[in-house]
Amino acid sequence: MQLRPNQRQKLDDKDDKLFYAYPRFVTHVDEGFIQQLTDLYRDRLKPNTRIFDMMSSWVSHLPEETQFAHVEGHGLNAEELARNARLNHYFVQNLNENPQLPLPDEDFNAVLNCVSVQYVQYPEAVFSEIYRILKPGGVAIISFSNRMFFEKAIQAWREASEAQRVELVKAYFASVPGFTTAEVIAHKSTLPNLLQWLGASGGDPFYAVIAYRS
Repeated sequence: MQLRPNQRQKLDDKDDKLFYAYPRFVTHVDEGFIQQLTDLYRDRLKPNTRIFDMMSSWVSHLPEETQFAHVEGHGLNAEELARNARLNHYFVQNLNENPQLPLPDEDFNAVLNCVSVQYVQYPEAVFSEIYRILKPGGVAIISFSNRMFFEKAIQAWREASEAQRVELVKAYFASVPGFTTAEVIAHKSTLPNLLQWLGASGGDPFYAVIAYRS
């Protein structure tokens, strides 16, 4: 899997750090999506393990009752990350400028990416890094809905249908030898498109693409 140069383009090609310079203390998906994600984490993440929350913000949606050995956060806004009480440590890095993570090999039991994969311009490199830092048997959970900062999403994502976006993330995993065949959880919205875009409760579809390091 190799994206063409035009598929990596964004409508707003200015430095991402400028776009994320000011904190956004909001959730970018509805409560139904958040509950499904937390339930998924509750099911797939084991207590007292090491978690990497990639492209995180001021909240990680981890189950409150589960304690982890270490939760490492990453993002583009230090104020948001500092507000996130679940993070033991965090760092700021633009993965579109430098996809190499300053993290050791095989150090994490899980890598999480919530509603941010659409902004990654070099997913082949980023998913290679996810594989590198996962312990054998570790899980990567990529979750997303149909919302996005349209001007910051890559063309391949903007122009794809919801089903095609699922296939895109599956292809990201498949581009890295050593991941298991990706598993998909898809709960489509039953609301009309207009109500979804207006943010009506229960309107956000929920997608998660999951793979393990063999």
